[in-house]
Amino acid sequence: MESDNKKEGIVSRKIIHVDMDAFFASVEQLDNPELRGEPIAVSGGEIRGVVSAASYEARKFGVKSAMAGALAKKLCPDLIFVPARFERYKEISQKIRKIFFEYTDLVEPLSLDEAYLDVTKNKKNMISATHIATEIRNKIFQEVGLNASAGISVNKFIAKIASDINKPNGQKTIPEEEVISFLEELPIEKFFGIGKVTRLKMFKLGVFSGRDLKAKSKEFLIEHFNKSGAYYYDIVRGIHKSEVQPNRIRKSVAAEHTFSENLTSEVFMIEKLERISVELEKRLLKANVAGKTVTLKIKYSDFTQQTRSKTLPYFVKSRSILLTTVRELLYQDKLKDSVRLLGISVTNLNSNTKSNKTVTDVQLKLKF
Repeated sequence: MESDNKKEGIVSRKIIHVDMDAFFASVEQLDNPELRGEPIAVSGGEIRGVVSAASYEARKFGVKSAMAGALAKKLCPDLIFVPARFERYKEISQKIRKIFFEYTDLVEPLSLDEAYLDVTKNKKNMISATHIATEIRNKIFQEVGLNASAGISVNKFIAKIASDINKPNGQKTIPEEEVISFLEELPIEKFFGIGKVTRLKMFKLGVFSGRDLKAKSKEFLIEHFNKSGAYYYDIVRGIHKSEVQPNRIRKSVAAEHTFSENLTSEVFMIEKLERISVELEKRLLKANVAGKTVTLKIKYSDFTQQTRSKTLPYFVKSRSILLTTVRELLYQDKLKDSVRLLGISVTNLNSNTKSNKTVTDVQLKLKF
């Protein structure tokens, strides 16, 4: 007889989500013994910086990533700011991924500090995904010196949620027979992928838990959340068919910079964008990709953000075309305030299409 979960449509696999604990901050504490046990923030600094990562000692005071350095310091007066060292983080990340590949080739990195592993069939012929996760976490600590947390379940969505439950330095398994009851009891804010705006909208509709969400019909959810409604209908029933993709297609390449002083003149902004376009060209060349859609990101002094995009008829990676495009986007509309950050990103990449014709430089036609 089929289990209730099988009836609900769950495709059962053995998925592990490994998430390094406060990764950037933990690397800094690993390399600098004097920082161990101290509240630290990986950031550009107190005055203009934004927190990239915070140690658990700092998190106790409410310090978290994407927070302004000034606010972080206010919450935690003893906070120590440490500059980011991304090359070092990449080096450590590669060591961790090497451990993953000892168990399975089905590894999907989400970032430097987290990844999905499909261990349904694994190189060690181990039956228990829970034991595999424990072994991986122990190996990371022994060989790298860092703690990791893990979630283990039948699909990526539930494994991702589970990895947060016993953080830091813990793991949680949600077996197939417990998936439905687990999701029914889960507060809606704990559902991965449901952000602040959607959460507030669900509250207004009387949806506070998985059980409340499950009580809504697919038609009701589509009516209020468009295409996402069908997704919410499925995930609360444990249905998430996305497979672990070891060769994820890159969707964007970007570069940005936060300035030591706010910029008020477009002339100075063009100068900064020129430098950013040079860096972006390097990243595009390194990734061996080009894109059609160029986006200018503007963050104002009040921390509000604006993006302006343009899709070109050809793939580009040249700094000259990038700069010409973002210059046009910058003057497209009046700036509402002084600017603290500028960024350029390229999407609609040729890694997503069979056509890979790239315009490295063109003779721009000017109207006289």
